[in-house]
Amino acid sequence: MKAEIISVGTELLLGQIVDTNAAYLSARLPEIGVSLYHRSTVGDNRDRLKEAINKALLRSQIVFTIGGIGPTPDDITKESVAEVLGQELVVHQETVKKLRDFFTKISVPMTDNNLKQALVPAKGRVLENPMGTAPGSVFFTNDNKYVIVMPGPPKEFIFMYENAILPFLKEIYPEKLVFESRVLRIFGMGESTVAHELGSLLDGENPTVAPYVGDGDVTLRICARAENKINAVEKIDNLQEKIKRILGNAIYSFENKSLAQTVVDICRIKNIKIAFAESCTGGLVSKKITDVAGSSEIFIGGAVTYSNEMKVKMLGVSEKKLVDFGAVSKEVAIEMAVGMKILTNSHISLSITGIAGPDGGTEKKPIGLVYMAVAYKDKIKDFKFTFNGDRDGIRLRASLNAIDIVRKVVLEEF
Repeated sequence: MKAEIISVGTELLLGQIVDTNAAYLSARLPEIGVSLYHRSTVGDNRDRLKEAINKALLRSQIVFTIGGIGPTPDDITKESVAEVLGQELVVHQETVKKLRDFFTKISVPMTDNNLKQALVPAKGRVLENPMGTAPGSVFFTNDNKYVIVMPGPPKEFIFMYENAILPFLKEIYPEKLVFESRVLRIFGMGESTVAHELGSLLDGENPTVAPYVGDGDVTLRICARAENKINAVEKIDNLQEKIKRILGNAIYSFENKSLAQTVVDICRIKNIKIAFAESCTGGLVSKKITDVAGSSEIFIGGAVTYSNEMKVKMLGVSEKKLVDFGAVSKEVAIEMAVGMKILTNSHISLSITGIAGPDGGTEKKPIGLVYMAVAYKDKIKDFKFTFNGDRDGIRLRASLNAIDIVRKVVLEEF
């Protein structure tokens, strides 16, 4: 089955918004055997949008439109699709009620233009949108094709795909094979290194495996098709085992969990309490851990000891070592970790001190230099990194590496 994506919005054409929705959909459709041959972006112009829809329907069985279903005059997607197909739009009373309830809840009068969001195809299917106010729609054509109209906000878009559109696609897809997928997440190896290590495993047709760069990590999506779910999962399991033998514990999740979620889960299982002493990361490590629900069970606390004075007062760092070695040093990182472990009585305490820039670097201590130390049981390990990038990039990489160090310590030592 062939598909096509039309992203709608002048802001996309002007580069004011990056089209992450189309990229997400492009990656997901092959999992269920849908072939994507064309993607296009159209501004908020009805004639040009109708032209794009007409062309897409000549080439594909399914056309996805993304965006342009809100309450403003430039939201023209549903109306344009209806005109192309010669179909009527009708008012969906359940959406009208939802809209009225929403505006009552936030104590704001509902203007009449909001009712535009309640228009749905008379010949089609309504796709509920609990994450927003405008429902999606499936238009049925007279020649057994489909135009699937989706919202633009990414949270609404992804939720609708996972919970409404994916089941619909599996329902209409004529091939009676079962498609399964799994996402592995990797830290400490770049995409090119992962691809090199896996070699010919990336060339398989069933199952397939493809690497993608994530937010500081690499994901591998394995997809398999078979006569039933058991056989499809078996194909994925067999390939996963081969990948695991090659990449080892660089794979931190086989369930598409974040690095922070993975560490929280492992620490909860092993009843490990952790704490952080941060300088250059400014509390970012603690934030990433506490963003995870249930982290209160394992995270005792953190300290942002940005100044030398606070390193001495809170963590007991030696003034002499600060003078002799500087705040950004292995020696100070070790004393920060030990001091935090004593202060919190944690099982694991990790410290970070570094130069995030854009100023403060020297020839001996360049921007991006970061020292970390981890104190656990009666052991101390220290680490030295030099990260590339701007201030935010250096802080992000430092934070992720810190969390990964905790993961490895827990797995190897507890």
